[in-house]
Amino acid sequence: MVTRQALPRWLRPANRFVRLLTRLGLRVGTIHVLTVPGRRSGAPRPTPVSPLTVDGLRYVIAGVPQGDWARNVRAAGRGELTHGRRKQAVTLDEVTDPGVRATVMRAFPREVPHGVPMFVRLGLVTSGSEDEFAAAAGRVAVFRITAS
Repeated sequence: MVTRQALPRWLRPANRFVRLLTRLGLRVGTIHVLTVPGRRSGAPRPTPVSPLTVDGLRYVIAGVPQGDWARNVRAAGRGELTHGRRKQAVTLDEVTDPGVRATVMRAFPREVPHGVPMFVRLGLVTSGSEDEFAAAAGRVAVFRITAS
């Protein structure tokens, strides 16, 4: 059985650094900044994410489904995705179909290999195998991204 671990202490400063680089117009690999209105304040809440494309559709995965950014996405259903100087208004819909969730999760280690260690750290998987990621699909939040 996989046990859940805490988010690393370096994550918050690293996220701030990625947001700074994005504000400067620089791209950081596959990382985008997703900005959504806060569910209580309505203030913009940016967070780095790594979208992936599966069967021609774009998705983003929240490894902590009850984390602030996932809850904000559920409340707002919309946001802005920034990659370098490119900004795009997007709609985000949570995927509830278990088959689609498993397909998206299966693609994650192939599409976003640098994200695998975070899923290991969270205790969702023990390796980067596609089968193990697919099996963890019920323990994460998957959101479909569409242009607004």
